[in-house]
Amino acid sequence: MKHYFSWFRLVEVQRTFYQPPQLDTVLRWRQEAPPDFEFTVKAWQLITHPPSSPTYRKAGLSIAPGREGNYGFFKLTAEVTEAWHRTEEIAEALQAKVIVFQCPPSFGEEGQNVENMRKFFSAIARRFLFVWEPRGQWSQAGVKALCEELNVVHCVDPLEREQLYGRINYFCLHGGPGYRHKYSDEELRWLRDRWDSGEAYFLFNNLSMYDDALRLERLFKGETG
Repeated sequence: MKHYFSWFRLVEVQRTFYQPPQLDTVLRWRQEAPPDFEFTVKAWQLITHPPSSPTYRKAGLSIAPGREGNYGFFKLTAEVTEAWHRTEEIAEALQAKVIVFQCPPSFGEEGQNVENMRKFFSAIARRFLFVWEPRGQWSQAGVKALCEELNVVHCVDPLEREQLYGRINYFCLHGGPGYRHKYSDEELRWLRDRWDSGEAYFLFNNLSMYDDALRLERLFKGETG
């Protein structure tokens, strides 16, 4: 962690998506990090993903039989509400400004999904900046209209598609299928040159994420070596 803190000013916490850690753990992270270091938090998958998602099995989560329909897809159930409060508690402990809601490919542009999002974001406190990463089948018009209505930032890979709404830029670079793409110097320079001013978050999620993020950080600092 000390090595990471010496190079970077930001990390997106993935562990909160799978199975949130104990509060003592995240309080220790905050204490050990520099005062100006920023944590962003990915919302617990119980909010966004149904129990059929393989990420439940990866996290070792088991759902009681007959309760499966109460989880995921922003359903405003007691189970989803509890998962939100847990996410919120951790974000507060980390002094995070941003919470990211990453949806599965199965969460597409359907009437019930749209209505679920409307009810969910209308019911929760707006103490954070909310970021939404849709990965299902959505029209550009549908994404833009919903983000504007709910005041949530649209998260994209800027090398693949355009961000449609948001007062900040929040970018997730996944490295394409299998997370295998290593970003070229040309691609990283393009990112730097286009977003050299304004508030922009760059999060790498590919296999070479550490090296790619470090190279981009050096570009922003004006280093060439």
